[in-house]
Amino acid sequence: MKSTISFIIILISSLQMTAQEWQTPAIEGYGKIKYYEDAAELPDTSLTYKMIFNIDSEKEKEGVNVGLWKIARTLNLLKAGSVANEKIDIVAVLHGEATYAVLTNEKYHERFKTQNPNIELLKLLNENGITIFVCGQATASRDIEKEDINEYVQRALSALTVLPNYQLKGYTLIP
Repeated sequence: MKSTISFIIILISSLQMTAQEWQTPAIEGYGKIKYYEDAAELPDTSLTYKMIFNIDSEKEKEGVNVGLWKIARTLNLLKAGSVANEKIDIVAVLHGEATYAVLTNEKYHERFKTQNPNIELLKLLNENGITIFVCGQATASRDIEKEDINEYVQRALSALTVLPNYQLKGYTLIP
């Protein structure tokens, strides 16, 4: 009986040690991943990952804009796969219903009576080299002035020019 209990304890311990834990290796707290070293396809460390994210939804995931969350997950996957910082070039453009995610806390609070839940994530993405634009046409149609946009986002003329500009430069579109 004693050996059976010992076997069960060892089995449970080994299963716990091999179980994959959720992690956020690049963007702490956002875009959590489970990384599998034995997956059939892994990030290729010899490639340069040039991506342009098209974010036009106001949907949220874990309390933040789902498109921004997806960028965090992408960065976490690449970093877990040992892709060097200089091999990661990610750009995003927010427009349409996602436009409000770029507001300062003050302006967001004026409109929605709460703090902007995206500010911390935008800051972390910015600190990790992600370039984030907001469509100038979308801000104009929503009466958002340049000073209403938080410091981690740049106003572009239009998402309609940002998206093809980057695709023509060889960036992969991530819808």
